[in-house]
Amino acid sequence: MSSPASPEGGNLFENLFAQLGRMFAASGPVNWELARQFAQWAAAEGGQEGNVDPMERIRFEELIRVADLHVSDVTGLATSTTGRVVTVRAVNRVDWATSTLDAWRPLLGSLAEALQAPPSAAGDDEAEGDEDGMPAGLGKMLGQMMPGLQAAFLGLQCGSMVGSMSQRAFGQYDLPIPRPAGDELLVVPENVSGFATDWSLPPDDVRLWVCISELTHHAVIGRPHVRDELTSLLGEYVSSFDPAAASLEEHLGEVDPTDPSSFERVLGDPGALLGEIQSERQRALLPRLGGLIAVIEGYVDHAVDLVGRRIIASYGPLTEALRRRRVERGQGERLVERLLGVELRQEQYDRGAAFIRGVVERAGDDGLTGLWESARTLPTPAEVDAPGLWLERIRLPE
Repeated sequence: MSSPASPEGGNLFENLFAQLGRMFAASGPVNWELARQFAQWAAAEGGQEGNVDPMERIRFEELIRVADLHVSDVTGLATSTTGRVVTVRAVNRVDWATSTLDAWRPLLGSLAEALQAPPSAAGDDEAEGDEDGMPAGLGKMLGQMMPGLQAAFLGLQCGSMVGSMSQRAFGQYDLPIPRPAGDELLVVPENVSGFATDWSLPPDDVRLWVCISELTHHAVIGRPHVRDELTSLLGEYVSSFDPAAASLEEHLGEVDPTDPSSFERVLGDPGALLGEIQSERQRALLPRLGGLIAVIEGYVDHAVDLVGRRIIASYGPLTEALRRRRVERGQGERLVERLLGVELRQEQYDRGAAFIRGVVERAGDDGLTGLWESARTLPTPAEVDAPGLWLERIRLPE
């Protein structure tokens, strides 16, 4: 059976794949324009999103100043990373998704490079067509467009993950991932107000909690040696994926050029990347990465608890609602956590809390003052489970 002819001349399928090749052309491992478009679409759930209520902006700007005074007092840490005053910017979900995609671009780019399969070697110019009637040269076209198709696929995956996260994110540190240097914190009033309504909590109490939590994360993660260590570990983790060679390419091989819906099925599957297996190198990195994240979250929870009990009237009911929120993390969050190595399971929080509690029991809250002092005083994986050993080590002269 002969292949249909194209009005432009030549074989219809060959012309179709040539057009698709141009559409999916990319100069890197991720089609960032598609990622941005899909993140914004997912954040707005396919509709239009309005601007943030000016009164919400004003309220957060007032509360961040209150939170800053108390966080600085309790932690002894400078909340600013630049020496300027920390500010807050209230954004809608689309703006949060766009900003987060930009902030995580180096990390997601490294992830994409590790996950990409090499270009297909299927087909060559000498082929005369296969037994199924594939036109000569079509296999080569498929191979030529595969890098661009992979870039489009990974762009849609990145956009889908970040857009999905925007539906629940309170601020920029819902995941403890460093952001570009600066002292402007992002908050999403729609998600904060929705949470307060769902749990019948005073909106200002929830807003204040978000400000306290974001500021404490910022004070810790913004310290240069903590940022450097966390950035290095995350970068090494995502760069160490074993793509199982043909996994991604085989997934894209399910595209049927005669069936447009096949593109949607393949490119729109947010769990497709989970077929990738964790490498030995990643398993070796997890104790260091997981230990650091556990201590960061344990410390933040401890500081937020000290401040919250002082100034948040509904702190008891609020913490119970927040505990349940942690358990009910969304699909986008779970996917990002697994791919980036920052899975925040309850045992991670418990491990961090146990370390902080162990230090405080032995040395009081003053024992925590050296925790973020320098790269030398960061706990080792073994010390996370033995806080007494950490205290002994940092007390030794250098």
